[in-house]
Amino acid sequence: MTIMAGMGPGTGTGIGPLLRGWRERRRLSQLRLALLADSSARHISFVENGRSRPSQDLVLRLAEHLDVPVRERNALLLAAGYAPLYPEKRLDDPSMAALRSGVERLLAAHDPYPALVVDGSFRVLAANRALGLLLAGVAPHLLEPPLNAMRITLHPEGLAPRIVNLRQWRRHLLERMERQLGLVRSAPLRALLEEVRAYPEPPGVAEEAEEDLTELFPFALPLRIAHEGRVLSFLSTIATFNTPMDVTVSELALEAFLPADTETAAFLLGTAPPQEGRRTIRPPGAAPPPPARPAAAAARPRA
Repeated sequence: MTIMAGMGPGTGTGIGPLLRGWRERRRLSQLRLALLADSSARHISFVENGRSRPSQDLVLRLAEHLDVPVRERNALLLAAGYAPLYPEKRLDDPSMAALRSGVERLLAAHDPYPALVVDGSFRVLAANRALGLLLAGVAPHLLEPPLNAMRITLHPEGLAPRIVNLRQWRRHLLERMERQLGLVRSAPLRALLEEVRAYPEPPGVAEEAEEDLTELFPFALPLRIAHEGRVLSFLSTIATFNTPMDVTVSELALEAFLPADTETAAFLLGTAPPQEGRRTIRPPGAAPPPPARPAAAAARPRA
């Protein structure tokens, strides 16, 4: 963890054009939306035409039934004359300590398989040790903060020359970004999409025919990367937070790569450092987790 014809739902000012844009994007009639939100088609029409100002509660109900992203719910509230309801805290904020700790545990537990956490513009916020193994050979300028997963993957000096099924994976990633742009307004994400779409193909790709992978991988499109004389194959899974109450959290996505064949699993299992803490990359400024209390101390009864 962006939009419609040009820029996003609704191009006018005020709650009316924004609401109409989201309703049309979700292909709901005024009557259907009114029934879902316990309102009336007449009131919805008046709100969209600027003849009525909705209550804060109605704005939130409409946003819920239109599946409006958290960041855009704040925009709807502002357009209706209300203060934003959802905060946007940095991931290194002290109040995010429990979330950071949980994410780090998830990343470490997924090792020796690669995993990373990205925000709504695909900036890499955290990653586990295994992901670093795959970045060998990536140009140093692509690994300078802020790292961006799309640039690293599709840039000609990034992973692109080593991705065996580059055209298929590139098409998948561009479609993923376009779907993201269909959900929320994001000028940075729109710019990123145009940037990576313009990247030239690495030499040799244009002459290669696309391999039909459906026989080998009938369940999902794999990411296939040439690495140290072998081809590693991965399936990608993406996890997000349920019912987020913070803009930052609502746009976080944990992407974990699973081995798509026994050869990939065996190779990665052989790279795991024995009895060593699985290191994760923390957000800038984040404090390390507190050391665990010794078991004896934890169990010591109070006087």
